[in-house]
Amino acid sequence: MDDCSKRVWWQVYPLGFCGAPVRPQSDAQRQRKPRLERLINWLDYMKGMGCNGLLLGPVFDSDTHGYDTIDFYRIDPRLGDDETFGRLVEACHERDIALMLDGVFNHVGRNFPEFQRELNEAQDKMKAGKPVGHDSDDMFSFSVMQDGTLDYAKFEGHAILPAFNHDAPRVADLVTDVMTHWMRRGVDAWRLDAATTVPTSFWATVLPRVRREIPDAWFMGEAIQSDYPQFVHDSTVDTVTQYELWKAIWSSLKDGNFFELDWCLKRHDAFLETFIPQTFIGNHDVTRIASQVNDEGKLALAAVILFTVGGTPSVYYGDERAMTGEKTEGVGGDDIVRPEYPETPENLSDDGKWMYRLIGQLASMRRSRPWLTDATTEPTLLENRHYAYDVTARDGSAKLHVDLNLDATPHADIYEGGGAPLLHVEHHI
Repeated sequence: MDDCSKRVWWQVYPLGFCGAPVRPQSDAQRQRKPRLERLINWLDYMKGMGCNGLLLGPVFDSDTHGYDTIDFYRIDPRLGDDETFGRLVEACHERDIALMLDGVFNHVGRNFPEFQRELNEAQDKMKAGKPVGHDSDDMFSFSVMQDGTLDYAKFEGHAILPAFNHDAPRVADLVTDVMTHWMRRGVDAWRLDAATTVPTSFWATVLPRVRREIPDAWFMGEAIQSDYPQFVHDSTVDTVTQYELWKAIWSSLKDGNFFELDWCLKRHDAFLETFIPQTFIGNHDVTRIASQVNDEGKLALAAVILFTVGGTPSVYYGDERAMTGEKTEGVGGDDIVRPEYPETPENLSDDGKWMYRLIGQLASMRRSRPWLTDATTEPTLLENRHYAYDVTARDGSAKLHVDLNLDATPHADIYEGGGAPLLHVEHHI
């Protein structure tokens, strides 16, 4: 498999996409069903819009939404089993599609067997009047509250998400083994969920161990607010999610303030000196880009920016059809941005097909110009509602000129050399 940083990724949340019950209420809803095979029907669709990497949300056995893992070695029965997964891997690689899995290694679900064992042990210690804490190799940390109740370390205060004790060698051994196990099965890369909540020393221990067996393994850390270059250096991940650029894209378009985007691209260029950021305009955790900018022309410009600046771009399923959806807080607040797709592309509505075609053109342009992966930008015109920049190859051998204009109808032109635009973009393309 070639360099994953040069691929264009399609991100899918499998439980939602495949129509699985996200919060099952009965054993019947947890019965094994090979829903993951539905994704095979969509691989040519994603290739048709220029994506050659499939980034999957959680696929391991979990209590509910996938981020509360029960068993890292078992495909969630709501999605199928080992054989179902194997067919998906084979179908991906037949089409030269790289496969990335979501590694949730900061926390697990309450029904994770080792958590239950250590929880029972801590409760027994409390009853016996013995001190409660954790031994050096315990996978979880327990404590006694002032009111005498038992507590444990958890992710962002969520009781259903017990956090690993990342100082324990057993946790490092488990995560190393899980990642190498699935990479032997054909997985090419890992998204590391909540990566910056895990000590960088843990990643710096685990990831080199994985690379010793899988030399071309590629790791993308989820980083929302952090010192990106320092985290990349200390953790040894290959890249992180570029949330700064995500925010600047939709915010500058929504507010008609390209000064924000220009400021962010200067920081982005600085990041590119040490690593290639993973870029996006939507994912499973945020309000849809179409809802953020609330204008089809501005939506088209968001795609232009994504595909004309340095980085490793991903497209979140549904965004390629201009779908809307506003994330809210609380249980079920993500459901609207994690929808079910039909069995086949033929059953998908024609709504937003213009966005699918546009992304196809932009992705094709990018993949034929691999130098864009680490290209830098230089503004040539900066106004609130009009912004132009040159995108230049690292060695100076190639260049594109991008002109973004929000007046009167939002549109963009991409030039390569003189003459007519290489691509003229408006929402009705």
